[in-house]
Amino acid sequence: MGDELLDGLDRDAPLGERALSKLRWRCRRGLLENDLFIERFFNRHASLMTVGQARGMYVLMDLSDNDLLDLFMKRKPLGSEIETEEVSEVLSMLMA
Repeated sequence: MGDELLDGLDRDAPLGERALSKLRWRCRRGLLENDLFIERFFNRHASLMTVGQARGMYVLMDLSDNDLLDLFMKRKPLGSEIETEEVSEVLSMLMA
């Protein structure tokens, strides 16, 4: 889960350029609808992203496209197995 560049870093630390680039690559999706949410997120938040937000994004990117879209469209709640502060924060940012 996630990226080794984030291991051991403080969750509030700014995300470095290399880690951001790898995260953007990992966030490419098969459904256009998901890509639109994610592209808007990066346009708004990339310059100020933290390590914790990146960790949350990696967890969300492990979901299937359909499950991710269901979250974005509020058709289902965030499952308790992945519900953490980091995931909840980044999901709220994605849906804003």
